[in-house]
Amino acid sequence: MIIVPSSSNLKQSLSILHQVPEGHVGVYWRGGALLKTITDPGFHLKLPLITHFEPIQVTLQTDLVRDIPCGTKGGVMINFEKIEIDEKMKDALQADCTRYAPGIEIISVRVTKPTIPDSIRRNFVQMEEERTKVLIAMEKQRVAEKEAETQKKIAISEAEKHAHVSKIQMEQKLMEKDSARMQEEISNAMYLAREKSLADADYYRTMREAEANKLKLTPQFLELKFIEAIANNSKIYFGNKVPNMVLDQRLLGNFLQDVVRNGNLEA
Repeated sequence: MIIVPSSSNLKQSLSILHQVPEGHVGVYWRGGALLKTITDPGFHLKLPLITHFEPIQVTLQTDLVRDIPCGTKGGVMINFEKIEIDEKMKDALQADCTRYAPGIEIISVRVTKPTIPDSIRRNFVQMEEERTKVLIAMEKQRVAEKEAETQKKIAISEAEKHAHVSKIQMEQKLMEKDSARMQEEISNAMYLAREKSLADADYYRTMREAEANKLKLTPQFLELKFIEAIANNSKIYFGNKVPNMVLDQRLLGNFLQDVVRNGNLEA
């Protein structure tokens, strides 16, 4: 902010009633000496011709400085179309104001964007284009890496799923084979038990028949059967062979009795 006293005029010197505008304070001189009296905005009274009045702005004021040529570090001249007073110029301006206009205080300085020459602008635009291309390439690479990582995760997930399914199928096949083996073992055990039962039944029946035959084939029973056989024989023999025939029948009966007896002894 720059506080600049406005020029006094004859009308203000001759008038008794004066007005202090909004945003200003009233400063007074008497006989060329600055008075300590300061008035606020509004209407006030003063002595004409003796007391001089001047409104001083106390609000922020921005002054514009145009068309200031300056040089860059590389020796290129840059023209500023519009510049606000900036802090870089504050010390120099404040020194000049203190020397030539005491009481003026510079609060802040601002500088607007300069006008860059076409050659530097083209280089800057080219650099921005290259930077944009590099950023695009980096973004594409980042996207490709993300896609590759996604594909890798998908492949790993698919492989784990297939491995899990294969494991389940293998376990199912093993369970089926174990079930078939157990069924075969049960069938074999049932077949062996059935065959053993049949063999035991045959052996028991044979033993029972042998015991029955042992009780049945007594000498008296055999002699009875021999007599019945002779009685049932319808052939009639004449001559000397009749006694031999009877003898042979008795010998046959004795032989059968010996066979039965030997069989019982072996049993």
